[in-house]
Amino acid sequence: MKKVWKNVLGVVCVAAISASAAIGTSMYLMNKKQMDSPYSVDAGYGFKQPVRLTNYNTVAAEHIDFTTAAESAVHAVVHIKSVTQNRGGGGQYFDPYEFFFGFGNRGYQQRQPQPRVGFGSGVIISTDGYIITNNHVVDEVDEIEVTLNDSRNFPAKLIGTDPVTDIALLKIEGKDFPTIPFGDSDKLKVGEWVLAVGNPFNLRSTVTAGIVSAKSRNVFMGGDNKSKIDSYIQTDAAVNPGNSGGALVNTKGELVGINTMILSETGNFAGYSFAVPISIAGKVVADLKQYGTIQRAVLGVLIKDVGNLSDEEKKDVKVLEGAYVSDFSQRSSGKEAGIETGDVITNVNDVKIKSVSALQEQINRFRPGDKVKITVDRKGTVKTFNVELRNMQGNTDLVKNRNDVAELLGAAYKELTAKQKQQLGISYGIEVVAVYNGKIKDAGITKGFIIMLADDQKISTPDDLEKIVERIIKGGKEEQVVVLKGINPNGRTKYYAVDLAE
Repeated sequence: MKKVWKNVLGVVCVAAISASAAIGTSMYLMNKKQMDSPYSVDAGYGFKQPVRLTNYNTVAAEHIDFTTAAESAVHAVVHIKSVTQNRGGGGQYFDPYEFFFGFGNRGYQQRQPQPRVGFGSGVIISTDGYIITNNHVVDEVDEIEVTLNDSRNFPAKLIGTDPVTDIALLKIEGKDFPTIPFGDSDKLKVGEWVLAVGNPFNLRSTVTAGIVSAKSRNVFMGGDNKSKIDSYIQTDAAVNPGNSGGALVNTKGELVGINTMILSETGNFAGYSFAVPISIAGKVVADLKQYGTIQRAVLGVLIKDVGNLSDEEKKDVKVLEGAYVSDFSQRSSGKEAGIETGDVITNVNDVKIKSVSALQEQINRFRPGDKVKITVDRKGTVKTFNVELRNMQGNTDLVKNRNDVAELLGAAYKELTAKQKQQLGISYGIEVVAVYNGKIKDAGITKGFIIMLADDQKISTPDDLEKIVERIIKGGKEEQVVVLKGINPNGRTKYYAVDLAE
């Protein structure tokens, strides 16, 4: 047996010595060839490559300590339980006991509608109880309960949401809550270690590790929202259902992203996960806290990745990376500043732009009225423009928050009574009981109109209508119009297009 181990050790030693010899030979060849050319050397394999010496100060992966970052992060990552009441009928079921001994309904009982319960994660970002999470974790729910790592439970108030970035802001009452400090997602490097902290499958305070696989990753998820922010941090840290809204932290324990989604055919982790960079998410929650809605700035350009251009578009393009300007929106601030069709945007405030998603990420940090320096390559010539960003309506005004929606519409409503529903032969809708100066009046809607649908969604309460209008206002679409369908006082069905733009 001892003889066998000696042989094995002998093989290992030979392998190690051989590796050392190869390294020594390679370094000798590099030093020898550097005298001939300062730019390329023969690395010993017959291929000429630039001289690149390893940074020996880099810490090897096996020596990185994740414990400090994990310990601080788990205390500030919370479990979120959301409850949505099922307002529809629960259907009927057959009760044999009622069939034989009951009266009237011959055994058929009305099934009581059951509430829907969802779970996710969130991150405490201030000691007074503000929590950042994903919009899809809390979208259109009735109750939100937050559980801290120490098992304390709190009801949470929804401060605001942004479907465009899939970010939401919650608030719980209290003080001295543990937090995760904001990091700088711009400084993240591909290959850098990160931790994903959340509650997958309802398993509390779960930490997984991985590396940054890509930055400014575009993940096409369908839909027609051209202004959707699509610039994610891609990692291979394991993320599963329940992780949504949780923290992506660096090895210092700083918050660099909000875990949002995975790409999977099964619904479970399949190798890659995606997080909204804190450079975007932080600005979104700051807007929600300060204004109640998102102050989204736009450059007013239609753009393409340089790699996706047609042969005709490629003719005058002299760069390999950037955002190609193919057209302009109406009232475009970029066009007025001097940017032209065919320009390739290469920098924003001296930050290099490699793709459309990178440009979106940079512009999304600003508010209407902010000024940015845009650098373009125009047929090989570099030009710089100072651009004042605008909102989707083409001006620099701040967008109204939801508290102003009622004022914007300029009407008062009430829910339909059971008698009204019976008389009209409908099961939902709200009645316009007063019309003031506002968008409802501008569209021609009068007192007595029954609103049944808003953009093909059923309206049962005034709050339903205001939520839809709010979503349109801050949803990022250039045309801000809500189509209302209902019944006029004369009993005729009528459609109205309500223009919400200022």
